[in-house]
Amino acid sequence: MNDRKKRLFGGVLGDNIVLSGLMVISPVIICGDTLKNAEALIYAFSAITFLSVLISSFVPRKLPYAAKVIVYALISALVYIPVKLAAREFYPESIERIGIYYPLLAVNSLIVFQTEAKFFRMKKGEMIISLLSCIVGFDIVMLLTGFLRELWAYGTINSRIVDMNTLIGGLSQPFGGFIFLGLMCGAYRFIRSLISKDDKNVRSDVNVSDK
Repeated sequence: MNDRKKRLFGGVLGDNIVLSGLMVISPVIICGDTLKNAEALIYAFSAITFLSVLISSFVPRKLPYAAKVIVYALISALVYIPVKLAAREFYPESIERIGIYYPLLAVNSLIVFQTEAKFFRMKKGEMIISLLSCIVGFDIVMLLTGFLRELWAYGTINSRIVDMNTLIGGLSQPFGGFIFLGLMCGAYRFIRSLISKDDKNVRSDVNVSDK
């Protein structure tokens, strides 16, 4: 993957915000114990982050950094209101379970910090692609976590009972989510190291052939 593609699409595999950046991990650990909760978090994170960053991109760049961060937070808070109202209609049970972690999504790292450090240094089209890549990266991790933890902790998939011989009840608890996420991070970094080695080998072969 060349540098430009990595910058645009790295949020999915190359630089996943959860597994690599360790951002927005609290909702994944605490609330990602069922598929329904995962879907509710995916909806909120995706909608709030995309709309907030997109709207914030029109804030004048000449403002002082501190003022811009405050404006970004205010925009995100305003976006959060209709997203939360819609979530109450589609995910009423999950809203009760998720609790305080839902509003925390409105001040996640992509909105507060990555806007200035990464997204707003790109052209608008590239920014949107890169932002969507980061959002999809979070969504994939959240979906896998919710699916696997529900399966192994409760023996269900989307609240439907499946035939499981062994259950690991601890995965439904925060400490189980922390351990599970740690294992996912380890597997992710191992796979990424293998991919990077393959890329280096390909580049070295190309350089040798050119000579």
